[in-house]
Amino acid sequence: MPVFPPIPDSGRFAYSAITQRPDFSWPEGKRLAVYIGFNLEHFAFGEGLGAGIGPASPQPDVLNYSWREYGNRVGAWRCLELFDQLCLPTAALINTALIDHCPELLQAVIARGDELVGHGHSNSFRQSDYTEEQERALLAGCRTRIAQLQGGKPPAGWLSPWISESRVTPDLLAETGYAYHLNWAHDDQPTQMQTRSGQPLWSIPYPQELNDIPMVMGRHLDGSAFADLVIDNFDEMLAQSQQQSLVMGLALHPYIVGQPYRLRHLRRALQHIAAARDRGDIWVTTPAAICDHMQTLSATQP
Repeated sequence: MPVFPPIPDSGRFAYSAITQRPDFSWPEGKRLAVYIGFNLEHFAFGEGLGAGIGPASPQPDVLNYSWREYGNRVGAWRCLELFDQLCLPTAALINTALIDHCPELLQAVIARGDELVGHGHSNSFRQSDYTEEQERALLAGCRTRIAQLQGGKPPAGWLSPWISESRVTPDLLAETGYAYHLNWAHDDQPTQMQTRSGQPLWSIPYPQELNDIPMVMGRHLDGSAFADLVIDNFDEMLAQSQQQSLVMGLALHPYIVGQPYRLRHLRRALQHIAAARDRGDIWVTTPAAICDHMQTLSATQP
């Protein structure tokens, strides 16, 4: 028989079939936890990365830069109005460059009581391009700036710009004080990751399907189809959650869903979710609250 070398593994967690795990529930016996990841991002003018509404042009690429900036100037504010109307909390995934660029937007999010999640300094650059020392400085620096922004309270969570990681990102996250991250899309339940220091780090599910960048910009779904996708995913996960408690995240970028014709359809999808909350069917929450609940469950298990 041929002998094959082992396939490289992340080493961060063991395989686990979702149908074979110990059962648990969310607060008040809820079975489906739902959160909104509201991506607030800032991009460098004339350089770096960024999603595009049209073909990339030689820098300065005014078309795509200004389209993204619409999100901070208009789209985000329209989204916040919608979240207020439906009494929906969010996890605001923020680039710290926004603290200087548009502080009033971040203050509006803080005033709502939303969770602030570290999301790099700018989405013009990939975290995986940094050295270990630069990456540690990025994680620690963003944590310090966000703590200063919200009265000394540091962020519990992190989402890397462009979901980019180095080999040691989970280790550095634990070592710089983060309790969870949103980088991995491998499960519908939180996973505790192994780190080199032994410090705990939770992976909270973050969606790549229920996400307007890959679905609207990548697969070219229109606003109506994206709203249908959100509703169908929600209804199916609500049914599945009777067997295992699940997490459903919804990733939104205001320069995409904040466009008026897409916002109209997003309203329909969020009204559907809010109606289920009002019936008492689901737990509408934040990733930090999900992480806290998992830490409590972990501490009480033998």
